[in-house]
Amino acid sequence: MRYKSEIYREFTDEITTYMYPRPPKNISEAESFVKDSIIGMKSESHLIVVILKKNSQEFLGCAGIHKISSNYPELGIWLKKSAHGNGYGFETIKALKTWAEENLHYKNLVYPVDKENIPSRRIPEKLGGIIVREYKKTNLSGKVLQLVEYEIPNPARE
Repeated sequence: MRYKSEIYREFTDEITTYMYPRPPKNISEAESFVKDSIIGMKSESHLIVVILKKNSQEFLGCAGIHKISSNYPELGIWLKKSAHGNGYGFETIKALKTWAEENLHYKNLVYPVDKENIPSRRIPEKLGGIIVREYKKTNLSGKVLQLVEYEIPNPARE
C-alpha cells in the first residue's frame, strides 16, 4: 500500500478545511482510501492519481476524476501544505483535463470548490471554467462549506 503513510500524515485538518472529506483518524483509514481508490478505478467509476514532484518523486498529494462515465465528471485535488503555491495544482488538473479529453465522452468537467478557497478557484478559472451554481454542503467534519461549482468546457463539444 504505497503512499498510505504520506496520505495519513499530510491529509490534515488544515488541508481539509475547504473540502468535503475529513482527515483519516488512523493509518487504517488512509489504507481504506487507497483500497477504495483502486476498486473504483477497476470498476471505472473514477480515476485517482498520486501527485509526485518530477525531479525527486516526493509525494505532493492526490487528485482525481470522479463519476467518469457521466456527462459531468468531477475533478478534485489536494496538496500537502508544503506544496502549496508552486503551481502543482494547476499542472495536475490541466493534465487530468487533457486525459479526460482524450479518454472520456462528456459535456463539461465539474470543479466544486469552497468560495473562500481563492487559490483553488484560480485553477478552473485558468482553464476557462465558469460558475454554474452556488450551494452549501456540510463536510464530513461537520463544517458548512460555501461551494461554487465551475464547469470547464470540453473543447470537442464547443
